[in-house]
Amino acid sequence: MPLSIPSGASVDAPVLLQAEQLSHAFDYPLFEEIDLSIRENERVAVIGVSGSGKSTLLHILATLLPPLHGHVRLLGSDVYNLGAKDRLAIRRYEIGIIFQFHYLFKGMSAAENIEIATLLSDTEPDGKLMKRLGIEGVLHQRVTELSGGQQQRISIARVLSKNPRIIFADEPTGNLDDETAHIVMDAVFEHIEKVNGALFLVTHDERIANSCDRVYRLEHTKLERIR
Repeated sequence: MPLSIPSGASVDAPVLLQAEQLSHAFDYPLFEEIDLSIRENERVAVIGVSGSGKSTLLHILATLLPPLHGHVRLLGSDVYNLGAKDRLAIRRYEIGIIFQFHYLFKGMSAAENIEIATLLSDTEPDGKLMKRLGIEGVLHQRVTELSGGQQQRISIARVLSKNPRIIFADEPTGNLDDETAHIVMDAVFEHIEKVNGALFLVTHDERIANSCDRVYRLEHTKLERIR
């Protein structure tokens, strides 16, 4: 099943995310002087080997980790020059983060996990989305009763139900079979188109990456465009 064809962004489209001269390191340098911008209706993927810094870059762009050097602008705001309250508001209302591990509340049902996200962001659960993701029949079950793939789809539904403008996705299809991965990614792509948003995707799956408008490889501390 082919993924939807990238529509791409107009050169005049507003820039929703801009990274300027980002550098970060832990015990060793991860990346240096990265510049990246993503416009409205654009989908950008980053590939690279484990340990190259892909997830760290995503965390920095998604307001979760200040860089050692550089700036991140989301929807016009320099996020690491904002106060914690304003940064939290951007995280709650404007962006959605799909983690590699689902981080669901284990003592709750699937539906309750989704409802918490919608309450915090002042949105409503979307029954059509649940059906599209194939999870409408398991919403009453506790998340501990679900398979890894079902939990991942609940996590993705929770993020999309917030109606975010910018989605950051870290290996969102890692627990899914090929057919379900295509269904999930098409749902994400359709959401981006619906809200005139943007997607920053980290993945090992080059097929998923190549369904995006631009593809980069993070290697030897540099972010290099490969498509």
